[in-house]
Amino acid sequence: MTKRRIGILTSGGDCAGLNAVIRAATHRAHILGYEMVGILDGTHGLISDPPQVRILTPDVADSNMMRQGGTVLGTTNKGNPFAFPMPDGSLKDLSDDIIHGIKSLGLEAIIGIGGDGSFAILKKLAKQGGFKMVGVPKTIDNDLGKTEVSVGFDTAVAVATEALDRLQPTAASHDRVMILEVMGRDAGHIAICAGIAGGADVILIPEIPYDIQKVAAKIKQVKDEGRNFALVIVSEAVKSATGEDMKITFADGQKRYGGIGQYIGHQLAELTGSETRVTVLGHVQRGCPPTYSDRLIASAFGVHAVDLVAAGKFDRMVSWSNRGVIDVSIDDAIAAYQQVDIKGAMVHTARALGIALGD
Repeated sequence: MTKRRIGILTSGGDCAGLNAVIRAATHRAHILGYEMVGILDGTHGLISDPPQVRILTPDVADSNMMRQGGTVLGTTNKGNPFAFPMPDGSLKDLSDDIIHGIKSLGLEAIIGIGGDGSFAILKKLAKQGGFKMVGVPKTIDNDLGKTEVSVGFDTAVAVATEALDRLQPTAASHDRVMILEVMGRDAGHIAICAGIAGGADVILIPEIPYDIQKVAAKIKQVKDEGRNFALVIVSEAVKSATGEDMKITFADGQKRYGGIGQYIGHQLAELTGSETRVTVLGHVQRGCPPTYSDRLIASAFGVHAVDLVAAGKFDRMVSWSNRGVIDVSIDDAIAAYQQVDIKGAMVHTARALGIALGD
């Protein structure tokens, strides 16, 4: 008798906690009598013939895997399979190749660990190819709807908070204003949570338009009150004073966020006369070992995803709600984008602590 098989892949940007999901799903699948097939490099691994896979067993998915950052399966955030860039510069629809790869593996379902973009692509592939899928939410931005937290967010906040902790003594030693630029594609969850936890004086997020004069006034106030340093944290998606996205064009032609920290640092140096220094965390927030919270959430998500497959419940995303794991429609999850609530608890807390938000 052929053993029933489940496929699992990671898609989109990496983050801490992905391996904990893979490990938990592998152990749960083994207990329920399934074979877990790890698909390499996201959907790219399914384009090859035969597909690039790795059979996952409990002895492979040990506790060391859970401690590792990144993903042992590899991932990609480039190349939409419905319009895949070819070497000659053309775009080709490779969706049928991916669907063929899935069917050739004899998979009962695919567990996709990703964000809204990955889920939209996988759902479209599933509908076209007639296969089943379950989603596990991961994004350091924590902007995916219908879940209170996604895998990777807690670790990203912890890294940003530690960075503020490390910047504070050197700022005080040199009478400086330290600006910390953190990730946050379109939402400022990392910046506001780390800013509160790390004792920032100013938090700038894309959800709240800022006035650089008011930011400068806060820096001056801090110095007038007798403190010789200040800490500013800014999300990479914050715009310039003229409303422009701060982006850098890379060698591959893609434009990615970058530069708002230097921009704010230059502006504050001119307006306040302070010596400023800028630190850009970038991928440091992604690649480290996960916090205990991310390991726990990831483990719970991995178990529940396999349980959904076993129960025949598909087109669902596992979700964290009210201290427990539930599942929601993938359509609902990707339709409900979750920015920072400007009337919510975090913004109220920041204002109540006297932290300037630039408005």
